[in-house]
Amino acid sequence: MAGVSLKCGDCGALLKSVEEAQEHAELTSHSNFSESTEAVLNLVCSSCGKPCRSKIESDLHTKRTGHTEFIDKTLEAVIPISLEVPKVAKESEEAIAAGSTEMVVPEVDKKLLEELEAMGFPTARATRALHFSGNTSLEAAVNWVVEHEADPDIDQMPMVPVNRHVEASKPSLTPEEMKLKAQELRERARKKKEEEERRMEREREKERIRVGKELLEAKRIEEENERKRLVALRKAEKEEEKRAREKIRQKLEEDKAERRRKLGLPPEEPSAAPKPSASIVEEKKSALPVRPATKAEHMRECLRSLKQNHKDDDAKVKRAFQTLLTYIGNVARNPDEEKFRKIRLNNQTFQDRVGSVKGVEFLELCGFEKVEGEEFLFLSRNKVDMQVLNSAGSELNSAINNPFFGVL
Repeated sequence: MAGVSLKCGDCGALLKSVEEAQEHAELTSHSNFSESTEAVLNLVCSSCGKPCRSKIESDLHTKRTGHTEFIDKTLEAVIPISLEVPKVAKESEEAIAAGSTEMVVPEVDKKLLEELEAMGFPTARATRALHFSGNTSLEAAVNWVVEHEADPDIDQMPMVPVNRHVEASKPSLTPEEMKLKAQELRERARKKKEEEERRMEREREKERIRVGKELLEAKRIEEENERKRLVALRKAEKEEEKRAREKIRQKLEEDKAERRRKLGLPPEEPSAAPKPSASIVEEKKSALPVRPATKAEHMRECLRSLKQNHKDDDAKVKRAFQTLLTYIGNVARNPDEEKFRKIRLNNQTFQDRVGSVKGVEFLELCGFEKVEGEEFLFLSRNKVDMQVLNSAGSELNSAINNPFFGVL
């Protein structure tokens, strides 16, 4: 298959023509080019019509504009690339036929010619290959020889008119023009790079803004959840306070009835007695049938009893509750640490804070057992129940923070 593009052997870029290869060489200083049967892509954006010459260009266009639909028109624009100069050859043949123009051997790169001769190619064949391959590279000349090996004039020295020879020997651009051209290409590449950097900076800024918004939204959701938790906690505390006030009222009614009985007064008429509140009726309904007390209720009753027995020393009771909460919290956070699951009963600090108010019963409800001659309280690792510990922590928090806890 004939070549349809020029491929840069240094970076792999595909180029449509010799002119593009020359510009690429001036811009990058690459010099290793060869014919390729791989066509230069021609992907046309169906939204805006922008052509893209590679998958990288189409990906960048998609990222920049959001357009994802492309029409592949590569095969429509494929034209076999020619490194020869057919026009010059035709003019040479015409000049030879007319016999009116002096013909000379074209000038080729002497270094490439020597390399071809060292490879075993005759001088005429090597000169012909360099001339018709554009005098660009050794690989291009060898490829030309392989493709035209069957030509009858393969070993004939090529001839060009004198005027063509003179024109070909002159550079197409003066050194000053080549310098200006290279400077222009470098300036164009610099501007393109700056534009790409600005675009990437805008993309990064958009990404920073997006991440910031997500963090703010996550913080808002977290604050909303915390607010709901506090509302639920306050609601539970109010319910507890309401139950405590109702029990106090019942206790006052009972005391009042007892005093009337001791004074020999008749009991109050049922009509005069205040009707039981809906909550009391609801409690009585919910109390039937009688169900066994839960572990949490046993813990609550234990703490109430402890507070009742030391109601004259609130500071001592609160300190005991806080110490018990510390023990329970340490076990819940570090269940594998034995030092948090073993308490020496005769420890002075433990006796001052917990033992003096008989708080050992609460720890036993949490799973602690007396071991080693009742010198230690120990909670086995296989008996650590996180649900029980969480219930214990909740009851202790309620006992510490609820002013009505244990009033009765």
